[in-house]
Amino acid sequence: MTRHALAIVLAAAVLAPSGQSARADDTVLARIALAEAALARTSSLGEIRSVPKLKRAVTVKDPLVRIGDLVDHAGSLAGVPVFRAPDIGTTGIVSANQVMEALRPYRMFRVDLGDVAEIEVTRAGRVFTSGEIHARILQAYSGQYGLGDAANLSLTVERDIRAFAVEASSSGELVVQRSSYDPRSNRFDITFEVPGSFAARRIPLRFTGTLLEMVETVTAARSMQRGETIKATDVVVERRPKTEVPTDSMTVGDRVAGFAVRQSLRSGQPIRRNDLMKPDLVRRDETVTLIYEAPGLLLTTRGKALEAGAEGDTVSIVNQQSKRTVQGVVSGPGQVTMVSNKPHVVAAASLDPAAAPRTAPKPE
Repeated sequence: MTRHALAIVLAAAVLAPSGQSARADDTVLARIALAEAALARTSSLGEIRSVPKLKRAVTVKDPLVRIGDLVDHAGSLAGVPVFRAPDIGTTGIVSANQVMEALRPYRMFRVDLGDVAEIEVTRAGRVFTSGEIHARILQAYSGQYGLGDAANLSLTVERDIRAFAVEASSSGELVVQRSSYDPRSNRFDITFEVPGSFAARRIPLRFTGTLLEMVETVTAARSMQRGETIKATDVVVERRPKTEVPTDSMTVGDRVAGFAVRQSLRSGQPIRRNDLMKPDLVRRDETVTLIYEAPGLLLTTRGKALEAGAEGDTVSIVNQQSKRTVQGVVSGPGQVTMVSNKPHVVAAASLDPAAAPRTAPKPE
């Protein structure tokens, strides 16, 4: 019966003719009572239409899962706890049958299950990933204990770094409680805490392992013998522990190609500055071009090198024409130059030195 129909019944009862007998009055009162009962039943039907309905997935913040978390329209039973929530930041599954068994003591038998066979229950939390923990350890040691920037540190932890979660309401970050580092063994020991988190107190946040500072250095890509000229493909740039790299090693940006090896190098060996020298452009006993330069004069002849030399080195040369030993500067492959700043006058090639005019002797 609708509220409109009930209103008509009540109006008919109240507006009955006044000339009727007392029995008619009793009839009116009876009609009013019936109308009120029908109205009460209608209100009850309105409540029954909101049938409790099982949820498919829920997220809870508290340690306990309540009826209202699992069932919509649970009414006064919404705050009653029935299950223990999963750990913070994790998800658990509870079947629809388990839920109905938990509701039985509270006489909640009529629940719309729909097609829900199980409910996914997630405990809200803020997760610290393994990557965040790893980065926080590096950050804690960056610039400390004589170490460099975090980007140049290599971290090895003895046990796996596992993600953990704290309460969703917690806003604290990983704070160093204590730390230590031994530069001789490269071992570290660090403990964190999360202020304001009760869950973090139950999690072991101590990490130990080794921490190395890495540097980029130029290494030999292959074995090379003394005197070999280094090509660009003969070297590679690698990251090595700083303690294993000599202080005078070549670094990124240093010119290596074009130099010669002063002493033999093995593959993978860091290249030091003292390992390099200018390549010999003149070899011992090699026939070279001997150049003589002076203002207004340029002569070339052949000579024999008495010693090897790189560009810019002064070497001794035997002039193959005059058989005299002279010194010059290596100026190119197989080339030695002699320079003079004094001007010279050169006579014609056909001039016979013996025919040159002589000065008359002075009388005594």
